[in-house]
Amino acid sequence: MSRPRLGLRARLLALGVLGLVLGFGLGGALLVGALGWTLQRSVDAEALRTADAVALLTAEDALPDPLPVAGGQLRVQVVDAQGRIRAASIDADRLVPMLGPGELRPGQAQRLVVDGRRVGMSGPVRVVTVPAGTPDEPRTVLVAKSLSDVRHSLNVVRNLLLVGFPLLVAGLAVVAWRVVGATLRPVEELRSGAAEITGRAGAERLPVPAGQDEIHRLAVTLNDMLDRLAASRDRQRAFVADAAHELRSPLTNMRTELEVARRLGDDTDWPTVADDLLADTERLSRLVDDLLLLARLDEQAPADHLGGQAPADRRRDAGDVHPTRPAPVGPVELGELLREVAGRYPSPPVRVDVPAGAWWVEGDAGELRRVLVNLLENALRHADAGVGLAVTGPEGGYHLVTVTDDGPGIPAADRERVFARFTRLDDARARDAGGAGLGLAIVRELVRRAGGTVELADATPGAAAPGLRATVRLPALAEPEPE
Repeated sequence: MSRPRLGLRARLLALGVLGLVLGFGLGGALLVGALGWTLQRSVDAEALRTADAVALLTAEDALPDPLPVAGGQLRVQVVDAQGRIRAASIDADRLVPMLGPGELRPGQAQRLVVDGRRVGMSGPVRVVTVPAGTPDEPRTVLVAKSLSDVRHSLNVVRNLLLVGFPLLVAGLAVVAWRVVGATLRPVEELRSGAAEITGRAGAERLPVPAGQDEIHRLAVTLNDMLDRLAASRDRQRAFVADAAHELRSPLTNMRTELEVARRLGDDTDWPTVADDLLADTERLSRLVDDLLLLARLDEQAPADHLGGQAPADRRRDAGDVHPTRPAPVGPVELGELLREVAGRYPSPPVRVDVPAGAWWVEGDAGELRRVLVNLLENALRHADAGVGLAVTGPEGGYHLVTVTDDGPGIPAADRERVFARFTRLDDARARDAGGAGLGLAIVRELVRRAGGTVELADATPGAAAPGLRATVRLPALAEPEPE
């Protein structure tokens, strides 16, 4: 069974307190060490000044008796090479040197810490030695100064730190707890807002803090994500509703045909009923195939292009190339592909205009064939006299494939909308028995996968029946080398 982990606020506080403890501990140790070293230097300096003054008197053979010292914390002795005391201060021992034979080194400067009981003081004592006298009569000056004041000062500072640091850490911990709580309050508001979101219809937003900081950017990003999810949910609901409606239409026709045939009994014209049922079945089959194709394309396309509707801040112009298209299958020769597709529609004949030469593009031949078939069937369905199919280019690195008809055309305001799924206009290009409003949506997605774009325009601007020109831009490819 795993232990419950501390919350983020507690973990941040623990890390902060640990850092404070380590920092204060290290700072306190450095402070005490620096203070002790400074006080020790001051003791040594005072003792050396006294020793130098006595050594100067010794060199001039002008030692007074007793030796003069400043304050009652100093003990001074002057000893000869044999360790005998020649002079001493009023409080110093005149029989026993402050340093024994094993400690004293005549003619050398020394700094030692000895027990204060040797010189009649309490606590540790600092003893410094300075060579004095003459070469013929060498002597050594010994000066002792008590370290009690130093130790007392260090103890006072250490006690203050031991008492003050915990109180300071506790106070800073309380402040940090409140500061961290105030910092994390927007995160808690985001969590509460996210917990209240139920997925129901309507705008659902998280609270955005006023400050322009990381939490603000997180809230904005999460709201953008919610907007995309809501848009995707709306598209899915609309898609399901439209698909159900389109599927219901042929099924209703089939059911009606069968019910009428059963009611008529032997008077039923079964060949006619079979033809009608076959037509509805073919329509239903095409619709299911189109839905499956769109579902596969949705799995491979970015979320902002699903359904042909990207968010306003990420929508691209018609001339932009889809940035995340999958790798094309291989080189495709457009001239041969156009003639092959046009040959499927002998009546009325499709005019094919393919200039001499090779028109290579890189893509999936089956998907490009589906693009041409959908555009041609859409054009043939609404054309009055004929349909034209042509290829031109290269233009800016692209080959242009155009499908032109002389029908009623599409108003400029509706040319982008017709690429949405299940969209059919209420004019001459309205609902008919042949389509479900998915053909142009499939064209848009397949062209994007090939790295190109598709756009609609009038074939004959200004005419009573301007017709429609669909222009597909596909990336041009140099002629592949023969294998």
